Amino acid sequence: MADDLHFRDFTGGEKAQLVLLHARMAKRGMAGPDVDLSDLQNKVRRIEQRAERRKKNGKK
Repeated sequence: MADDLHFRDFTGGEKAQLVLLHARMAKRGMAGPDVDLSDLQNKVRRIEQRAERRKKNGKK
């Protein structure tokens, strides 16, 4: 997560999405070290970028 973002900077829907995406990454991670998580990590990154843009523009 970006250094200047806090969990409170995310909307309720984004928080739920982040929790579910992290749970999916954990589940896939249990399958072994060779499992590709990049698609889920990209989704998390996009959510973080959206929250960062919103914070930068002063919207909540």
